[in-house]
Amino acid sequence: MKKLLRNPVKVFILMLLIIAVPLCIFPVNLFQGEIVLENGISEQVVKAPMSLSYFFGLGYNEEDMIGIKRFYLLPEGYLLAFLFIFGIPALAAYRVHLGKKNRKNEK
Repeated sequence: MKKLLRNPVKVFILMLLIIAVPLCIFPVNLFQGEIVLENGISEQVVKAPMSLSYFFGLGYNEEDMIGIKRFYLLPEGYLLAFLFIFGIPALAAYRVHLGKKNRKNEK
């Protein structure tokens, strides 16, 4: 296990999976998005927190989708999703890289 945690690439991949899988499977409404509701001939746009699992068809019932024309993330939602999925693992991998570099310098 220690060897696994000393390789920055492996740490990045492991952290990416640990963070991305729950965000894509469980309905955690963290990301800013908009829902377009269709009422007859009129449309209404509602800002609401969204989950990434909605885009994979998980976390909602078909009855919940009645009257919804489409839903999408806003730029803030995309940014937050990117930071969670890639930013946090990149920071962890960078920390491992720096620790590995410092160990080499001490020897």
